[in-house]
Amino acid sequence: MKLNAKLLLVISLILCLISSLGACVFQTNFGQVEYHDMTFVTQSGHELDALLLVPKTATAQNKAPAIVVSHGWYNNREMQDLNYVEYARRGYVVLAISMYGHGDSEVIESGTWWDDENGANGLYDGVKYLADLPYVDATRIGVTGHSNGALACREAVLQDDQGLIAAALLVSNDAVYYDENGNFYNQFGNRDAAIVACQYDEFFHRVEGKAPREYINQVTAQSFLHFGADPADLESRKAGEFYTQEIDGQSAIRAIYNPAITHPWAHFSASVVSFSVDFFDQALGAPTSLSHTNQIWQVKAAFNALGIVGFFAFIVFATLALLDLPYFSPLKATEPVQPWQALEGKAARRYWRINIFGAVLSIPFYFIGFLAGFILSSFVGIWNQGASLAIGVWSLLCGLFTLITLATGKKKYPIDKEERGVRIGKDKLLRTIVLALCVVGAAFALVFISDYLFLTDYRLWCFATIRAFDAKHLLKILCFLPFWIFYYVVTSVAGNCYNYTANGKKPWSRVAWQMFFVFIGPQVMIMAQYATFFITGKMVLDPLTGIMGIWLFPIVLILPLSALISHVIYKKTKNPYIGGIIMGIVACILTVTNTLTG
Repeated sequence: MKLNAKLLLVISLILCLISSLGACVFQTNFGQVEYHDMTFVTQSGHELDALLLVPKTATAQNKAPAIVVSHGWYNNREMQDLNYVEYARRGYVVLAISMYGHGDSEVIESGTWWDDENGANGLYDGVKYLADLPYVDATRIGVTGHSNGALACREAVLQDDQGLIAAALLVSNDAVYYDENGNFYNQFGNRDAAIVACQYDEFFHRVEGKAPREYINQVTAQSFLHFGADPADLESRKAGEFYTQEIDGQSAIRAIYNPAITHPWAHFSASVVSFSVDFFDQALGAPTSLSHTNQIWQVKAAFNALGIVGFFAFIVFATLALLDLPYFSPLKATEPVQPWQALEGKAARRYWRINIFGAVLSIPFYFIGFLAGFILSSFVGIWNQGASLAIGVWSLLCGLFTLITLATGKKKYPIDKEERGVRIGKDKLLRTIVLALCVVGAAFALVFISDYLFLTDYRLWCFATIRAFDAKHLLKILCFLPFWIFYYVVTSVAGNCYNYTANGKKPWSRVAWQMFFVFIGPQVMIMAQYATFFITGKMVLDPLTGIMGIWLFPIVLILPLSALISHVIYKKTKNPYIGGIIMGIVACILTVTNTLTG
């Protein structure tokens, strides 16, 4: 074990290094784009967290067009990597922002996001910042964003009395189609504008209750393509086509792209990127000519995802390697833990009933958590992250159910609590906590080193984002941490001490069942919502369940992964608390540092 743990620890470090190097190479276009990680005070007077990408071809003598890109609700600047990588490759100067309240940007009062003095929640502040750069052509500045970022683009255009914005691309959000009198309206004037309207968008592009897949044929879409005219007596225009019209002496573009994808898939879609780069090429003129199908962001994403593998592998093998240190050696089991006796008769039936009932019960618990998160986060300052509180309350309820089943089933579980590791002394508990903190600290040190040296992190779409974060998040993490620690410790105790049993098959099959039962509840919720959506055009409890479903995406990865990691550690230590505490801290950090703080 000693040799293997240390060897595998080295391999996990190599994976993280390969991830960081590979992602850095592709996001800098093999060194042709300079990256700047910035936090600056905007003209609104707030701190804005941003990445500035400057192609080497952009100089004061050869000014380049520029684009501000923004993420959606509950995301951060890196979620736009597919766009900023491809724009910078084509010679655009790009500013990728974290809107106020997101990422490491300043938190401002939520009701003031769209007030003029706050610069479209930071996006218009970004436009004004770019306009002052010596290597930016201030007459060719575009804006784009996904979801709430598209709303920011729309608001920025409304605030743009200086005429700084030349082109706007709204991804997964609507334009303003009517004026205050209810008449059709050309919001963008003579600017170039386009919309990405996903046919299975969970939130937008609905007209008179019709499904978003019918959007292109509705009056709003047709009016947009006809530059704000009433489309009643005009020819029907198509998705994917670029239409031009002379407005105030200037040729303007309108286009709608209508892919058969969901709302969150729009920021992980090669076809959306193709449309995006094509639009800005026509609107602003790309300094470097590349086909819209020539894309490398997917390779960067693959390297980022490799970092997730390395990160969690490091957690496991750093834990096992540290057991060889004198201080932590008392935590090491004298031999690998074996499953206890197979469950038979009533005990076996109770096992299956409880796990099935727990998986089913997690569904209404999630709805309770969702409501509690939105209600309580508005009144309790320390818990002013609605998404984190929703997941936290859900975790608390699921953990309580598990704890109650253990407490009421003592006679059904005739185990020796000391022998199985349920009961440990104060000294071991202290060493357990110190070990967990050392492992988590070392794992996130890797993340911060990757950020410092390579400006990269470990991520995969909506499933996981392991990023460096500002110290101001630490207090918020501590406020939410009890929810996660309680759930992950309780489920680790239940899964490893009570449910790790022989059942006539391979011992790992019982572990696989534990992974399945923590995974299946969230997965059923996702499948039920999207199956209903694809068939009917509406989600269950539409539109509330749109964001509820998306919040579940990381959970279907982290819960079974946690069950596996805690079990691997338990087999070597006979201590369920090590893995539970480690994964509770990690899951809390990932949630709190990748959401909206209101």
